[in-house]
Order: sequence, then C-alpha cells, then structure tokens
Amino acid sequence: MISDMTVPLWGLVIFIVWTIAVVVLLLAVRIRHLSTGGSPKDFGIQNDESLLWRLYRVQANLVENLPLYIGVLFLLTVRGVSGTVVDSLVVVYIIFRLVHSLIHIAGINPLFRLVCLVIQLGCLLVLTTLAVI
Repeated sequence: MISDMTVPLWGLVIFIVWTIAVVVLLLAVRIRHLSTGGSPKDFGIQNDESLLWRLYRVQANLVENLPLYIGVLFLLTVRGVSGTVVDSLVVVYIIFRLVHSLIHIAGINPLFRLVCLVIQLGCLLVLTTLAVI
C-alpha cells in the first residue's frame, strides 16, 4: 500500500523514475542523432560539448549510484532504522542526486557537480553509519 511507503522508499522510487526518464531522453537524442545522419560511432566519443555524451554519462552515473542507495536502503530497512534524521538525509541525497544530473545535462561548470557529489556521499556515509550503529 502507498501508506506503507517510507521516505527512503519514496527516494528509491524517485531515483528509479529519474533514471528511466534520463534513459528515455538519451534514447530520443540518439534516435534524433541517427535520423539526421549521425553515426553510432559518435555515441562513444567523449565530448563534453555534446548533449549525447553528457546524457550518456548522466545515465551511466545514475546506474553506478543506484546500487549504493539501494544498499543503504537495505541496511536501514533490515536494521529498522528510521526517523526524521534518516528522512532528512534521504531527501537531501535525492535532491542533490537530481541536481547533479541536471547540472551535467545542462553542461554547467563541473565544480558544481563535484559539490553535489560530496553532499551525496556525505549523506550516504551518515546513513550507513546510522544503519550499522
């Protein structure tokens, strides 16, 4: 039931839906690229100016980070750890996960992505600590 959903579980739903949305956007950009005569070889060319490349990296980054969040969520759930602090950390984590992706998609200064990453990792570390102590 929806009433059984915790903030960390809603965070997982948001993470999954966002990852799917990015994959759909990546597919749309790839199809557009191919339909205008672009080559599939272009998909693997590192070029931070290319939306295609940035979306590819965002998608890969989401897929790399999703297991970390799932692992922390698993620990929290199995250990029965919950509360306002956990919920707040999850909200901050998810917000900065989304902002990280948006900054990358938009091609904004990578320093801002780094700040988002540091905040996310801090949240995961604290959540992991809360789950095991």
